[in-house]
Amino acid sequence: MAENKKVLVVGGGMSGLTTAIEVAEAGFEAHIVEKSPYLGGRVAQINKYFWKLCPPNCGLEIQFKRIKNNPRMKFYTLAEVESIQGEEGNFDVTINLHPRYVNDKCVGCNACAEACPSYRENDFNFGMDKTKAAYLPHEQAFPFQYVIDAKTCSNDCMKACVEACKYNAIDLDMKPETVNIKVGAVVLATGWNPYDMSKLDLLGSGQIKNVITNMMMERLASGDGPTKGKIIRPSDGKEVKNVAFVQCAGSRDENHLPYCSYICCLASLKHAMYIREQYPDAKVTIYYIDIRTPGLYEQRFYWKIKDDPKVSFVKGKVASIVEEAGSKDVTVVVEDIYGGGKIKETFDMVVLATGMEATTKSSKVGMNIAHTVDGLVDDGALKKGIYAVGTIKNPADVARSVQDATGAAMKSIRSLK
Repeated sequence: MAENKKVLVVGGGMSGLTTAIEVAEAGFEAHIVEKSPYLGGRVAQINKYFWKLCPPNCGLEIQFKRIKNNPRMKFYTLAEVESIQGEEGNFDVTINLHPRYVNDKCVGCNACAEACPSYRENDFNFGMDKTKAAYLPHEQAFPFQYVIDAKTCSNDCMKACVEACKYNAIDLDMKPETVNIKVGAVVLATGWNPYDMSKLDLLGSGQIKNVITNMMMERLASGDGPTKGKIIRPSDGKEVKNVAFVQCAGSRDENHLPYCSYICCLASLKHAMYIREQYPDAKVTIYYIDIRTPGLYEQRFYWKIKDDPKVSFVKGKVASIVEEAGSKDVTVVVEDIYGGGKIKETFDMVVLATGMEATTKSSKVGMNIAHTVDGLVDDGALKKGIYAVGTIKNPADVARSVQDATGAAMKSIRSLK
């Protein structure tokens, strides 16, 4: 196959996977570059999709099976694009591969993790627990292969992994590598990051233990999360019986993210359902500017939650969040739009509906990226043959991201021809 009949996809989340698979199943080579040690992106961290509330692993497993069964698919994990040079139909790409220290002989037996004496913060669970320095990224990781975080290894701790492994899967001689490929088109699918809580000074700046983000809530509710699905507050493991949700935490704010992040309202409605199902006597309060439920069935989802007598909706802008000394409870002060004045109420835990920020603002993609005034990728300013897909150009849910990825696959195939 000619060199220029390949497509590079930067990012291995749902948008990137879909784009690459569609390209490969159309008869062309697709190369995925993913900076994490696993594929699946943010979707892998979600407990349930809305609106049907089914687990995301069912959708990801289908994608992974399509990848394994297609010889035209190639993926690189723990990899970053160093540079993209050239023009449509003829791009030269340099990819940096970081050492995993675990080779393809790994069978996922966990012996290396059991022997490893060092620990690291679990970034998959947003630092809410720890793993060994030799770890499996998550229970459904693809590839199902351990990785060693050399930065957190103390002394010669990796030697313990070598001695424990019966399959010669630990390779301490792995070094950084550089791979050069030629492609005809490039698709940027690097996804999104939750907006940084430390920038939200009125909402605690990330310093209050029992104020968490919506993505942290997803991990708390997940069976493979830090609490095995038990929703408890981080400070003391207490069951949460009175929880507040703060909408537009960083979104629709000219000082942070000026746009609506699309998924936040629906995510909070879903999280309210998580809490109510787990704690039938729990109370939930949702502080909002506007409730937005884009999509065909999502409005019905809103009606279902609104009919719950234990869930209250309060239209108002949160003015401050403070921690109560001793109890670690959280007090929220809100400007009440309908009633006037201010409301002050104390909760076991507060969940911030932090917005979606394009990763291209911080991640290296081997080229200069033009952004709109809102901070999203300016798709129209990209060089011909390079396409943006998914949440880096518009906040979107999984379904919309998949639809957009199919369109990007068609555009990239056109560039190959």
